[in-house]
Amino acid sequence: MIEETILAEYQAEEYLLKKGEMLFMEGETPRYYYQVKSGEIKMLNYNEEGKEFIQGIFYAQQSFGEPPLLGDFPYPATAQAVRNSTVYRLPLKRFTELLKNNFEVHWQLSATLASRLRYKSMIMREISSHAPEHRLLTLIDYLKKQTSTADIGRFEVKLTRQQMADLTGLRVETVIRAIKNLEAQQELTIIDRKVWR
Repeated sequence: MIEETILAEYQAEEYLLKKGEMLFMEGETPRYYYQVKSGEIKMLNYNEEGKEFIQGIFYAQQSFGEPPLLGDFPYPATAQAVRNSTVYRLPLKRFTELLKNNFEVHWQLSATLASRLRYKSMIMREISSHAPEHRLLTLIDYLKKQTSTADIGRFEVKLTRQQMADLTGLRVETVIRAIKNLEAQQELTIIDRKVWR
């Protein structure tokens, strides 16, 4: 999201994470702006039974964890590396200076946060009132719109069945069944165990 040259100008450091390593924990005080350089970071919570619920998955050039940083409240979720990853880390003071001096970056950040709020609202509506097939199609269509390669027609869903379950509040068995139903309805295509829309 923020160009690497601008991050370098404000002395952002690269922080390496191994697969499964936690970057920050739910309830901690935010101190840094984070942006993925490479890899994959998920933000998640656990319910009382220990089931994971993924709040979001972030890839190269995407930032995460800004609302608590800007709003001065504890992290509402934990951030964990899905695979070996590198993130840019910029202390709050320097991040604030960056935003003050770069209106375009500030505007883009606001647009990104608005888009995430829209996504959260959409997912909450889906989880509370729709069938599993509808939930999955809504998630997949949202991801397709967010991906620049969506213009080429078919879109490969790069999420695992477990990640789809964790993002929609479903059980993985339900996701597998729903995907088979959607394939039978010709809403999705399965090629080499990968889901396409």
